[in-house]
Amino acid sequence: MTDDAPPLSEAAKRALAEAEARRKAAAEADADPRPPEEGGRAGPEPVRYGDWEVKGIATDF
Repeated sequence: MTDDAPPLSEAAKRALAEAEARRKAAAEADADPRPPEEGGRAGPEPVRYGDWEVKGIATDF
């Protein structure tokens, strides 16, 4: 930034503070992942990849 830029308005300052808080919250969420599922299916997540198949039988629910 240059020195001849106009000062930020109060709304702009609030927006920058809110954006920083969201970035910090997202970083904290990534740092503390959920525990792994116990007894779940092996392989890719079927909801994400649309692979509802177990032992050759396709299911849809």
